[in-house]
Amino acid sequence: MLTSQRNFLASCLALCLVPQAYADDANPDNHNQPLERILVQGAQSKLDIESEQALTPGGVSIVDSEDFYQRNVANLADMLRFVPGLWVASGSTGDSSFFSSRGSNLDATSYDGNGIKLLQDGLPITAADGNNHNRSVDPLSTRYAVVARGANALTYGASTLGGAIDFISPTAHDLEPLQLVINGGSHGLWQGRLSAAKVSGNLDGVVTLESRKWDGFRGHQQQNRQSLYANGGWQASDNLATRLYLTYIDNDQELPGALSRAEFNQDPYQGQAGAQLGHYQYNVRSWRVASKTQWDISPVSSLSVGLSHEQQALYHPIVYNPFFSLLIDTDQHNSGLSLRYNHQWHAHDVLMGLNYGQTSVKGGNYRHDKGRRTELMTRVDNDADSLEAFVVDRWQFAPNWKLIYGVQGVLASREVRNLNVDTGALYHPDADYQSVNPRLGLIYQWHDNIEVFTNLSRLYEPPTNYELEDDASPDDSALKAMQGQVIEIGSRGSNNLGQRGLWHWELALYYARLQDEILSVDDPDAPGTSLATNVDNTIHAGLEAMLAASLALGKGTHRLEPKLSLTLNEFSFDKDSHYGNNTLPAAPGYVLRGEVIYRHDNGWFIGPTFDKVDARYADFNNSYEVDGYSLLGLRGGYSGKSWEIFAELRNLTDRAYVSLVSVRNQASADAAILQAGEPRSFYAGFRMGF
Repeated sequence: MLTSQRNFLASCLALCLVPQAYADDANPDNHNQPLERILVQGAQSKLDIESEQALTPGGVSIVDSEDFYQRNVANLADMLRFVPGLWVASGSTGDSSFFSSRGSNLDATSYDGNGIKLLQDGLPITAADGNNHNRSVDPLSTRYAVVARGANALTYGASTLGGAIDFISPTAHDLEPLQLVINGGSHGLWQGRLSAAKVSGNLDGVVTLESRKWDGFRGHQQQNRQSLYANGGWQASDNLATRLYLTYIDNDQELPGALSRAEFNQDPYQGQAGAQLGHYQYNVRSWRVASKTQWDISPVSSLSVGLSHEQQALYHPIVYNPFFSLLIDTDQHNSGLSLRYNHQWHAHDVLMGLNYGQTSVKGGNYRHDKGRRTELMTRVDNDADSLEAFVVDRWQFAPNWKLIYGVQGVLASREVRNLNVDTGALYHPDADYQSVNPRLGLIYQWHDNIEVFTNLSRLYEPPTNYELEDDASPDDSALKAMQGQVIEIGSRGSNNLGQRGLWHWELALYYARLQDEILSVDDPDAPGTSLATNVDNTIHAGLEAMLAASLALGKGTHRLEPKLSLTLNEFSFDKDSHYGNNTLPAAPGYVLRGEVIYRHDNGWFIGPTFDKVDARYADFNNSYEVDGYSLLGLRGGYSGKSWEIFAELRNLTDRAYVSLVSVRNQASADAAILQAGEPRSFYAGFRMGF
């Protein structure tokens, strides 16, 4: 397998190199004026990130964490609130959120979280098989997040339907020497963070200690988390820098379970009886170490090398009824390698890269007695690896015009070894996957700050090991990889409004035809488990738009800052023999989120927030519909020179609504599949630097 990976990689890179293109690297005078230098992965500068966004002919959003200290941000749903194209919902647990990008992960909701690749500082934290089952991300440990949707994540080593999110860590250059952050409020929330940062010559370092306690707004929903985040950098020379990252997270969470419609109408915030009796939990202990080195070889070329290793322990009682119980107790090891080479030659900006990831999961599936592990049922010994190599050229072939063309090669393997200890039967699906994914895009610079873009790309996504474990096929034959084509058009930019106003926008319209999308439905013979299968044809289409402005009032000492994010979804089967053209479940037809914030130059701010979410189906047969909802909120605060405070009210009308649904093939009227969103809540917090 490793030999074939090396040969595959060498072939991909050899096809893409231009002979003699780099012969005069050391003498930039031999070239035309080089394009602006950019750091592609793990960049610390927002300017670098925006420069890379401007070279992507599709939907890419940048999230700045400075906004997080002016509202309550506890999970990915809070963090990614205004990113169009995403459906992110919380409600089940404290940290974890269900997230879908462009219609990914619309089957076993909140299970393995596949379809989108998560990275930290350019290095993968998603497992090598593509699952995010054990993954929770603390938004406050992020300086910036880059959300590259769909095929726009090619340069992040992703070919998934949903794309990739890169969470970029803050360094000592971003923080004051000491920083204290405390926030809390409804449902027993208390969270505190203390950071110490130091820059000394060519060395810098930061350490953050964090603790979070939460009772939850439903029965059996408590959380207790302690974390440590640290990184240190060494600027060895003007051209060479390296950084080391360390993360430790100890997170214990109770799971409240899902309710039937009758139970939801009686009390949407009660815990499911089975979840409380079986003491469902989601306890993860993990540590991760990573490093990244950047070498600016010349004024027109650079090389980046990254390494990472993570170990996780998962203790997860999740099913408990008179007929069946399940507790997952496994250890997972993830290792990753990332290489990036960037070269600018005449009007060409060439980026070549490689990502390699390897994951092993060992342990077992057990019976349990109210959360206490008992007999071993299945011995688990699973492996996965994934190699992605790509090359892309951003060619300025004419004034205001850039042609972006490239290719990505994917080579992956999946191996599941599940041994039934009672019967001795071994379930052993084992498969290799490979694909070459071309991409062609065009960017027109309409104005200094306005771009229009389009792209045509191929998508490819092998199954996760979780999906292979739950394969509906009666033998060891493995699932096929999902594949498809997507076309996209859009625009992004900014423009002045009068002498003291500014507005900016993102807009993307996409249409994807997929073959062999992997969907899973509930297994009626074993409630709480799911069976995965390939679906012949599906369509994923949508519109993603974000509009924000800063409007000067009077002489400019007062400002109004409206923000609006709109996502329109059209996800469906395509002439399926059983489902016809039914709508895919779990994602609403539209999501509209916004706010209008008034700000004064002296630091005060206040304004309303709102959410408008369309109805959605909870089953593939489209027989069970979940109502849409509207929410109102209010937030305000004060930003001083080295401190700020905020207060936020959510769901002012105390609307009971469904945040998460568990998908079924055909949901019965009494199916326990609904989980409530947050009731009326109040939060407050402050940040202070010393």
